[in-house]
Amino acid sequence: MKLPLFQIDAFGDKVFGGNPACVVPLKNWLKDEVLLKIAQENAVAETAFFVRKGKNFHLRWFTPDIEMDLCGHATLAAAFCIKEILKYPSDKIVFETLSGKLIVTQSEGLLHLNLPSRKPVPSALPNVIEKALNIPPKEILKSRDLFLVYNSQKEIEDIVINRQEFDKIDLSPGGVIVTAEGENHDFVSRYFTPQATILEDPVTGSAHCSLTPFWSDRLGRKNLVAKQLSKRSGLLYCEDKKDRVIISGKALLYSQGEALLPSDNI
Repeated sequence: MKLPLFQIDAFGDKVFGGNPACVVPLKNWLKDEVLLKIAQENAVAETAFFVRKGKNFHLRWFTPDIEMDLCGHATLAAAFCIKEILKYPSDKIVFETLSGKLIVTQSEGLLHLNLPSRKPVPSALPNVIEKALNIPPKEILKSRDLFLVYNSQKEIEDIVINRQEFDKIDLSPGGVIVTAEGENHDFVSRYFTPQATILEDPVTGSAHCSLTPFWSDRLGRKNLVAKQLSKRSGLLYCEDKKDRVIISGKALLYSQGEALLPSDNI
């Protein structure tokens, strides 16, 4: 069985930037264990699978370890695939997902993701996370993810994770957001996942479901420009709309090909 396979760099304006996601269009759903094996074989942070469902698309996301409840960059990549590669005629794409209906629109060279807001609330820092961080945060909050606020962009850049300690805790399907006000952007962040194949996610769209309402309140602005400070780096345009957030960015096709599945895996 042959499956089309596209690798797309999301939230970047050049190849080798942003966050790579694999996108696999399907005619019908395969077994969950097969979807996970494909994600493991792809060995990127997320693989997006979708099936056409009338005018909408049923979308699912898999890391090499688990199925996710929400993934922003793989949603952006899937929308890019549908619009730019498969030539879907509408500028509005509706995905049906574990996080409800997600709408993606396109204008002015950007894809706009309409995602649920996840405003973080004050919380406590688990001892394991405290031991794993070389720099302590000044504020501790939580949404789906543990949300740690720092004094400066320099501190975010200098954070080093002690993985031996970090992997003692399971936060799935979440992770750890570290963030501070930016020097040349409204805010900056990084994202780490304990017990995951990939420790640091290059660009995390879903984290901005929490980052956007937090920094909107803190800075007093609804429209924000964010940078994720991974080695690959990513640029995101964020808008706070109370119970929703709009996360916008670019995407580029890096590679395309076919996955060859043996018949006993179908």
